[in-house]
Amino acid sequence: ISDVKLYCDILEELGAKIDRNLGNGYIAGKGEVIASYCIEKGVDPYLAVAITMEETGCAWGCSNLVVSCNNVGGMKGSGCGSYGYFNTLDDGIRAFIDNIHRNYVLYGLTTADTMNSKYAENPAWSVNVNNYINRIKNS
Repeated sequence: ISDVKLYCDILEELGAKIDRNLGNGYIAGKGEVIASYCIEKGVDPYLAVAITMEETGCAWGCSNLVVSCNNVGGMKGSGCGSYGYFNTLDDGIRAFIDNIHRNYVLYGLTTADTMNSKYAENPAWSVNVNNYINRIKNS
């Protein structure tokens, strides 16, 4: 098996696993996009999806912030009240993963536990994110 074929098979499998956890809502079917960009940027795909699920409710149906603004990470900014607006869902996914890479991974904050104090005011945030990570990994 070539390295490219192996990589494509792994990416497809990871994308499918992520999709199983994104439900049938607005972000459904974006598992491979998320997995691919996470791998490219050095971000744990399970962590990125778990944060998305925690921040947007996309495990059941996505929040208005996702549907109206294509903001999958609850990122502050402009264009959608005090939150960022993105032209497409793929743009929002890339911006979110870039944010994790630039503001957390590059500083050695690569897990929900190490990110918690910088990412969220809620001290239980990492517990919730880790529960989603376990759910995704075991699906």
